[in-house]
Amino acid sequence: MGSVVGWIPLSSAVDWAPPNVDLKSDVAHSARVYDYILGGKDNFPADRAAAGEFTRSLPNLPTSMRANRNFMVRSARVLAAKHGIRQFLDIGTGLPTAPNLHEVVQQVAPESRVVYVDNDPIVLVHARALLTSAPEGRTAYLDADFTDPGAILESEQLRDTFDLRRPVALSLIAIVHFIPDDGVVQTVIDQLMAPLPPGSMLALTTTTADFTPDEVNAGVAAYRANGIPLTARDRGTVEGFFKGLDLLDPGVVLAHRWHPDEEAAALSDRQVYMYSGVARKP
Repeated sequence: MGSVVGWIPLSSAVDWAPPNVDLKSDVAHSARVYDYILGGKDNFPADRAAAGEFTRSLPNLPTSMRANRNFMVRSARVLAAKHGIRQFLDIGTGLPTAPNLHEVVQQVAPESRVVYVDNDPIVLVHARALLTSAPEGRTAYLDADFTDPGAILESEQLRDTFDLRRPVALSLIAIVHFIPDDGVVQTVIDQLMAPLPPGSMLALTTTTADFTPDEVNAGVAAYRANGIPLTARDRGTVEGFFKGLDLLDPGVVLAHRWHPDEEAAALSDRQVYMYSGVARKP
């Protein structure tokens, strides 16, 4: 389980770095693999070697990852612009990649507030890039684990940043596929959504093999061989994660099919390995 760190004031965020963090790693990590495939620099040889193995099995992995990121941008913009959401809880943040969630929503509404959550030390090091809020809004970073919802909901960061009388968008982008047990995923989602008021939202993406089973199943095996417990799920299972919520149109679809922009519309279903969906708490 991740531990909770104290509040990082914005005034010191530029020079801040966490104590006692070992940045060297000979084990691949999903966030750093993602960073490398998308052209980032915050990765190690083990991550680059793993990325080579993954893309041999999943030739469209870079395209799929970009489609996943594009979905995050589109869905966050829709939630801010069309549904008036001003509070976003982003769990499994990963390494900062422009545009970050707060940059997207604060373009729509500068007063928006975002709490980022991750448990990877290298993400913690780069948290200062996630704390560059518009002056009207606020951002916070929490070192905690998705499977410990109590630590997230009871944290000083969340309580000081959000007004839990107002709707919150829970963003679970490319994280639940690293939890093999469907029951654990469902329980955590239920616990995270329970204290959020009506009108709150859940945005989620996760890996599927429904359209390219041979590629994705080979990719899942490659991920697991490198110690990353990736799990592919079918549409029915993913729809189940939204139980008790009202799915927004068009429901659970591949990430590039959710209110596509021009870039997303140009992709084929065989190029994207991720289901996506957004739902509202009644």
